[in-house]
Amino acid sequence: MKKKILGLIPTRLNSSRLPQKALLEIKNIPLVIHTFKRSSLSKCLDEIYICCDDIKIYNIAKKFGAKCIMTSPHHNNGTERIFEAYKTISKKNKFDLIVDIQGDEPLVSPYHIDDVIKHHLENFKYDIVLPTINSDQKNNTNIIKVISNIKKEVLYLSRSNIPFEFKSINKFISKHLSIISFKPDSLKKFSESKKTPLEKIEDIELLRALEIGLKIKTFNLKGDSFSVDVLDDYKRAKKQMGLDKFFKLYKI
Repeated sequence: MKKKILGLIPTRLNSSRLPQKALLEIKNIPLVIHTFKRSSLSKCLDEIYICCDDIKIYNIAKKFGAKCIMTSPHHNNGTERIFEAYKTISKKNKFDLIVDIQGDEPLVSPYHIDDVIKHHLENFKYDIVLPTINSDQKNNTNIIKVISNIKKEVLYLSRSNIPFEFKSINKFISKHLSIISFKPDSLKKFSESKKTPLEKIEDIELLRALEIGLKIKTFNLKGDSFSVDVLDDYKRAKKQMGLDKFFKLYKI
C-alpha cells in the first residue's frame, strides 16, 4: 500500500532577525507562499498545509489558495508548531511521514523534497531523515553544521565549525537543509519532550531529538538552498528568484 505523506510548512510572524519575513515579497509573492508553491510541485506529497501563528499569514495563505492552520504563538520552534497542526489533521487523515518544510526557504527545490521522502521510505527504521548539502560558509552561525558516522547516522549538530580543523583543512561543511522527514511517533516524542541541555546551549531543535535517543539518518543532496534569516539573505533570494526554473511553474 502506498505511504501517505504530509507536508507541513511552519512559519511565524515575529521573527527576531528579520521582522515579518514570512510576508516579505519576492516578485510580488510573499516569501511563505513561494515555499508553498514550490512544495506543491513535489510529486510525493499528498497534502500540504502552512502552519502559522498570526491571522495576517492565515489571510495571505487563503488569498493564494493555500491550506492553512492557525497554531499557538507560544511554540519554541517549528517542529512543535507542526506537531500541533498534525494533531488536528490526523483526526481525519492518517499519514506515514510528516515532512517539515521551513517557511523561510523560498528557493526550496521540490526535487529535494521528493529525494528526502524517498530516502526515508528506503530507510524506514530511522525516526527522522535530515538531508545536507555541501557549503563553504564555515563561519556563518546561522548555518547548522551536521556531523555523521560512516553509516550516515547523525552524531551531532552545531553552529560552530565542526569538525575542528586541527590536522587538515576541511574544504566544505555539511549544511543542515531545512526539509526534515519525521515518523509520526517520533514527531510526537520530540514535541512532548522538554527542551534539552544541548538544545538550550546551541539553539538547535534537532539536538533535542538526539538527546532523547531518536535516530536521525542523513544523506547529501546537490544544489543550493538557504534560509532567509537576515536582510542579506532576502536580497540574495530576490536576485536568485529571477533566474529560478521552478518560479515559472507556479500557478497563481
